[in-house]
Amino acid sequence: MTQASTKVQQLIDNSVVVFSKSYCPYCKQTKKTLDELNAEYELLELDEVSDGSALQDALEQISGQRTVPNVYIKQQHIGGNSDVQSLKSGGKLASLLKEAGALKA
Repeated sequence: MTQASTKVQQLIDNSVVVFSKSYCPYCKQTKKTLDELNAEYELLELDEVSDGSALQDALEQISGQRTVPNVYIKQQHIGGNSDVQSLKSGGKLASLLKEAGALKA
C-alpha cells in the first residue's frame, strides 16, 4: 500500500470524511448540506495539500471514484454531491449521520 493509500484509508476510518477541492461548487454544496445538518466531519481539501494528486489517485483505486466531492460515512463510500443530495431529499442522510455519531447535539 502506498503512503497516499495509507493516508486515505486512515481518513476513511473517521465517522464522516469529505475529500474536496476548495474551488469546486459541488464540494461547496456538499459541505453546506452537511453544515446545515450540524454534521461533524473530517475535511481534506485536495488542492491545498502537496500530495493532493497522489491522494486523488489513491481514492480512485479504493473507491473507483476520482471526482470530488468524495464522501464516506461509517467507512462506506457514499459517492459525490448528487449522491449526498439524493440521500438528503430521500430523508436518509440525517439518519446515516446519526448512526455514524456525527450529528452535533
